[in-house]
Amino acid sequence: MRELLQRLARNDDGQDLIEYALLTAGMGFAGMAVWPAVVAAVSGAYQNLDENTQELWETPPPSGS
Repeated sequence: MRELLQRLARNDDGQDLIEYALLTAGMGFAGMAVWPAVVAAVSGAYQNLDENTQELWETPPPSGS
């Protein structure tokens, strides 16, 4: 049993796949943590744009025929 544990400790086959999986999971968790802030910022920007452009154009009065 001791020999098996020593071999497992020294064997690094597949190590790069595990590292990439951990890196991908970390990036996914970071993205999930930041996403609500991104949504709020984009929503605020569009709301601000809408409020600032609502009154820029007025419909012309109807022409009297």
